[in-house]
Amino acid sequence: MKVQELIDKNIFQVVTIGDNLDQDITKPFCCDLLSFAMSKATAGAAWITVMGNINTLAVATLTDISCIILAHGVMLDSVALEKAKVENITVLCTELSIFDAAYKVHKLINDETIL
Repeated sequence: MKVQELIDKNIFQVVTIGDNLDQDITKPFCCDLLSFAMSKATAGAAWITVMGNINTLAVATLTDISCIILAHGVMLDSVALEKAKVENITVLCTELSIFDAAYKVHKLINDETIL
């Protein structure tokens, strides 16, 4: 599944749209510890987190993830929002929990029905 296809499902709200809409989403990745995410996130992962700050964007860029999905209603702070726009990073958000958001991404990637 491509980033644009995930956006088109209208499951998550769009915060910013990046320049990688044709990038494949390989798997969900859940982590709220930036140093751990920097060493464990893999290229193409959809990163589900509650960390809505500029450091999250830096880690996303370093790891080449496909998009950030902010869970539990978290939003980017104002500095991070402007940086995401400048850096063309796709950020989505949801009221869902980290687990539920990751589960939906997993089901979509595997062409399974979402409940």
